[in-house]
Amino acid sequence: MSDVIPSAVDALNAKLAGRGFDGLAKFVIEDEGAIMIDEDGARAGDEEADVTLTASTETFRGMLEGDVNPTTAFMSGKLKVDGNMGLAMKLGSILG
Repeated sequence: MSDVIPSAVDALNAKLAGRGFDGLAKFVIEDEGAIMIDEDGARAGDEEADVTLTASTETFRGMLEGDVNPTTAFMSGKLKVDGNMGLAMKLGSILG
């Protein structure tokens, strides 16, 4: 079993520490699983959400590490967004 989801949850919770996120977002990492993000932080899960962001493991890891700009990833088609674009932008500012 891959450690991508658990390590991504840890990294997201570190970035979210002290910041509120008012909404429900889902980050789908292709071939790995999904992460839910809400006011309590990040956790592994796959539920309905206000916004769903989908990316490859490489793109997601790059965004977490600061090597990939979320807006650039979206504009180049490496990051797909379905749902509330305002929440996606808020999440992008937290990641970036």
